[in-house]
Amino acid sequence: MSSQLSQRPERRHDVVVIGGGSAGYAAARTARDAGADVAIVDQGPLGGLCILRGCMPTKTILRSAEIMALMKRAREFGIAPVTVQADLSAIVDRKNRLVQEFADYRVAALRDPKFTLYESRAEFVSPHEITAGALRIRGGAFVIATGSSAAQVAIPGLDEAGYLTSDEMLDVRRLPASILVLGGGLVAVEFAQFFARIGTKVTMLQRGATLLSDMDEDIGHALAAAFQEDGIEVMTGVSFKQVTSTPSGKTVQFLQGGVMHTRSAEVIFQALGRRPNLRGLNLEAAGVEVIDGRLTVGADMRTSQPHIFAVGDVNDLTPIVHLAIQQGETAAFNATHPDQPARVIDHRLDSEMVFTDPQVAVAGMSERQCRAQSIPYVTASYPFADHGKAMCMGATHGFVKLVCRPDTGELIGAQIVGPEAAELIHELIAVMYF
Repeated sequence: MSSQLSQRPERRHDVVVIGGGSAGYAAARTARDAGADVAIVDQGPLGGLCILRGCMPTKTILRSAEIMALMKRAREFGIAPVTVQADLSAIVDRKNRLVQEFADYRVAALRDPKFTLYESRAEFVSPHEITAGALRIRGGAFVIATGSSAAQVAIPGLDEAGYLTSDEMLDVRRLPASILVLGGGLVAVEFAQFFARIGTKVTMLQRGATLLSDMDEDIGHALAAAFQEDGIEVMTGVSFKQVTSTPSGKTVQFLQGGVMHTRSAEVIFQALGRRPNLRGLNLEAAGVEVIDGRLTVGADMRTSQPHIFAVGDVNDLTPIVHLAIQQGETAAFNATHPDQPARVIDHRLDSEMVFTDPQVAVAGMSERQCRAQSIPYVTASYPFADHGKAMCMGATHGFVKLVCRPDTGELIGAQIVGPEAAELIHELIAVMYF
């Protein structure tokens, strides 16, 4: 093997970025701007999760469902009612057109002659060397940005019964009569509301105590109340026991509150999390520490090898694209400025948005996090149901909540469930920044 390796042509670069998605491209661009010779290794399809299977396609289809839901409410706003019906195949066509435009732009950027692009799978053979196809590539620094994929979950009978992940759900063209959604995280809630609004009977089975269980409970309760108006059945605190199937559908058996239940549907949507894409990288040869299938990084984005960085979904810190971009920029700066103090990411201003209706947006510390870290706090909240603009819009679900230090009044967290939450949260982030 070593003799075969030595016979491969060798290339050398200052910085080698493995993965050309949002985090990887941000790292490559930043390193190039610092004057480094940069290589990008990506086995394709080029574009990255956010563009191909994440942010852009989901926001596109959600817009269709949002318009349809408003049209159904025409009479409420004094407009003659209309009969509206979804054409799922046309929605998918529109999504594909837009995604292709986004992807073409990113591919053109990756193929910019200022970079060297290797469209191949990368595998470490030593801490400073990878193989890419028939080549050996040596790098002064490496940035791993290989993203994530849907996690495989051990539920008896699930694999045999069959299920779809978010990747496949984006390409469904025939509207299912019914869907069982396993999970209650951000991917689960966005898809559940989309399909419910265009005509599918949706049941959500969530292991946590509320939807979006990583956030404060009042957020999950507010979202569940809105989902009930869309006809979505939400069952929380469940423990999955078994999945069975017949030619007419699939059935999930689960415990809730000590009582056994079953729910059946045409399709099972498995949305129980994602896992970093590490398979095939041979990180053992690189000397990079992997714990429970996850890369560990410091605030400077370094792994256990100081010259190897990991950014975006692959480090499992947070699946948020704007934070992945920041991580990529941070890693590239540190890789190209070894003699300067390392840049680190200030997670004080971390923010996350969920594009359901009502939207969910959070920034900084939650009550849950304050309690876990024994940080004293006070909160104040106000409901949209008593807010004039929201009432005029007919968008009265949700609230705005602030989390502050009791001694100084410093704003350390903000949460919004309601209309335009993803835009409004930035006013509070600006306050927190200053």
